[in-house]
Amino acid sequence: MAIRMPRIIKKSSTTGDVPKGHFAVYIGEKQKKRFVIPISFLSQPLFQDLLSQAEEEFGFDPPMGGVTIPCSEDVFVDLTSRLNRV
Repeated sequence: MAIRMPRIIKKSSTTGDVPKGHFAVYIGEKQKKRFVIPISFLSQPLFQDLLSQAEEEFGFDPPMGGVTIPCSEDVFVDLTSRLNRV
């Protein structure tokens, strides 16, 4: 029996391409990349810590107009891959 795990869906187009049960985040320190991730990540402590850091840096008015997380793409991909295993 296979277990279906949530995954990152990496996209870089418009806001209309976010599937149900997912949301878009902007990742990067200088150049921002857009990722579409499962909303289930919101309940994970690691992801909540990352969001708290983003709130401290950007507040509630981020420059990209969406959830912006100030970390490198490599760190984000590593963190979300760990969340996929939980």
